[in-house]
Amino acid sequence: MKITVIGTGLIGSQLASQLTGRGHDVTSASLSSGVDLTTGAGLEKALSGAQAVVNVTNSPTFDEQSLDFFRTTVGNLIDAGERAGVRHQVALSIVGVDQVPALAYYRAKALQEQLLRDGPAPYSIVRATQFFEFMEPTMSWTSDENTVCLPATPIQPIASADVVDALADVATGEPLDGILDVAGPDLFTLDEIGRLTLAARGDKRPVVVDEQAGLFAAVPGDVLTAGPDARLAPTHYRDWLNR
Repeated sequence: MKITVIGTGLIGSQLASQLTGRGHDVTSASLSSGVDLTTGAGLEKALSGAQAVVNVTNSPTFDEQSLDFFRTTVGNLIDAGERAGVRHQVALSIVGVDQVPALAYYRAKALQEQLLRDGPAPYSIVRATQFFEFMEPTMSWTSDENTVCLPATPIQPIASADVVDALADVATGEPLDGILDVAGPDLFTLDEIGRLTLAARGDKRPVVVDEQAGLFAAVPGDVLTAGPDARLAPTHYRDWLNR
């Protein structure tokens, strides 16, 4: 099966490698390979002969400009895919993305999903919870040399490798024409994750619960945790930290 992966970051690079290992013909597309989603440049060549395309690109900003980014890039990808005969459009999104209107980036990702639903091709949306790899950067937003401040937001983080497994299964299967949620096996609050992470790194700073601290302060309730129909990944955060 010929599959084009748009994006070569944390997820895209792993996904291309796994799909190749499964015996598929994979094209990795990014700015570095001459593909510009914002203009459509290089898309025709990247999608030539592809049966499926997986979009794991990200907006360069998390503000209101992200809405324009996804509106433009998804439109270009849908149009190019239609011309190339792509029969399966796959996108990576976020669990609870449609329930956090206070965050511009979440509104932008919800727009991405809507554009796929309204498009002409069969589609699949894989919504993932927060990646293990992003826990420490998230903490750094609201930290200083003495204290880490985090809200007690419920989360259900997942290893990026487990997200890749789900994306690979979806991309090589029949289109869902719907959404698959994927999440880690354990529920935490963000401040709890902070304490676990600091302890594993030998960092003695205390974690202070501050419901106004950082990006996730805007998240209501437990919307970032998966529902009963989610695919639960096998990797536990504590085990991942210890490795």
